Amino acid sequence: KSRSGGFHKVGFEGGQMPLQRRLPKVGFSSRSKKYTAQVRLSELQGLDVEVISLQTLIENNLVPAITKKAKVIMSGELNKAVSIQGLGVTPGAKAVIESAGGKIEA
Repeated sequence: KSRSGGFHKVGFEGGQMPLQRRLPKVGFSSRSKKYTAQVRLSELQGLDVEVISLQTLIENNLVPAITKKAKVIMSGELNKAVSIQGLGVTPGAKAVIESAGGKIEA
């Protein structure tokens, strides 16, 4: 027939303002968030190792196993010398680690 076979665009509501235009835009979810983690200085204080790397953090269950990048943040105390390898470090955490006699390696 002459009127058969027509279709409406996906989301078309017969002239009413479509749902995706009625609702406000709200943020987004970072895709890299799943693979990054933060570690506090107080958590490093509890470890019994001197050289801390991403693998060390995963083995001690401080970060999830799928973590690709981790960053040490200044939260809590650190009274022992530790060596940080291959982790990001905030400026405040770097000052605390170096004042405790530790070092940061790239």
